[in-house]
Amino acid sequence: MRFSDEMARKAQKPAKRPVRRRPETGSKTAPKRRNMRAADRERAIVDEAIRFFAEHGFEGQTRELAKRLGITHSAIYRHFPSKEALIERVYQEVYLSRWSPDWGPMIQDRSLSLEARLTRFYLDYVERVFEYNWVRIFVFSGMKSFGITGRYLDIVRREIIEPAAAELRHDLKLPDAKSRPLSERETELFWGLHGRIFYLAIRKFIYETPIPPDLDAIVRDAVQTFMDGAKTTMPKLLMSG
Repeated sequence: MRFSDEMARKAQKPAKRPVRRRPETGSKTAPKRRNMRAADRERAIVDEAIRFFAEHGFEGQTRELAKRLGITHSAIYRHFPSKEALIERVYQEVYLSRWSPDWGPMIQDRSLSLEARLTRFYLDYVERVFEYNWVRIFVFSGMKSFGITGRYLDIVRREIIEPAAAELRHDLKLPDAKSRPLSERETELFWGLHGRIFYLAIRKFIYETPIPPDLDAIVRDAVQTFMDGAKTTMPKLLMSG
């Protein structure tokens, strides 16, 4: 084949088209949260806010929270009109959702001894509330004026402390709370028991010091010791009052 014929044959072949690369859209690196549904984004904000406030307290800025979420600062306020509204939602999620409606009736169930009732309550209470976010938000709230701690303790007083004090009177055959209202000293006895058990959570999640691994035994010991002392102390309180 002549050189000129070879050149002509090659010229007839279609030239190879250059490979075109698809333009980078950024979809691989764009935060997935941008495409979330409103309900899912609100859920994500609440979940991250719980962790954020547990770590930094309520002085933590929502602008920093937005950075952690990978969203704009204004996106938070499309779901919550204020920081206070977000904190209120955190209260509902962390505290009200963990409060068992069975606890109040449990304390007043006279088919069991009061010691057995208190033991069952505190064993369940420890299991539900001895958790990093719960304890730290509770303590941070107590240092700021958002009212979470006070509101929660009102529930504890109404559902647990005062009914337990009234039940102790019944056990000891003392005048009931209707004929003779509970005294502050009586309810303080039960706050002392409550505080003793909750202090284990403070040691673990605030002071970050070791606590006994067998919390069930510690709870049982605390309730038994309390009941032994209360049976002697309660009649004296009523006599002195």
